[in-house]
Amino acid sequence: MEREQLELLLGGGDETSSAALSALRAGASHVVWDGTTSAKSLAMIYGRRLRHTLRGGIETSGLARAVQRLDLHGGPVRLGQIRTADGSWVFMLFLDQDATTLLACTGVRQSQPGPARPDDC
Repeated sequence: MEREQLELLLGGGDETSSAALSALRAGASHVVWDGTTSAKSLAMIYGRRLRHTLRGGIETSGLARAVQRLDLHGGPVRLGQIRTADGSWVFMLFLDQDATTLLACTGVRQSQPGPARPDDC
């Protein structure tokens, strides 16, 4: 997916989407993967991650909201990722199957930030 298309999807969103958009505009790497996954299975996986991050005191943004939105979404979900240029945050994007609508966005602060990997673009 082109950077400009992703910027459009992130515009007008919540605080987490705005942070992901800012990171993207500041040179973050990004990828939107081919294929889809069940929203229900993603809700279950990210629900576990939410519990893990809460227990571990790991800083997140929008994770609880993403789990709720995935649980309510009936269709397949396409995944994307934005990694800040300094590697301090990773944002996961949950898109509809055609990657035309952003369903949810969550961010997780990385405990050991590193540079973005070039193969993520």
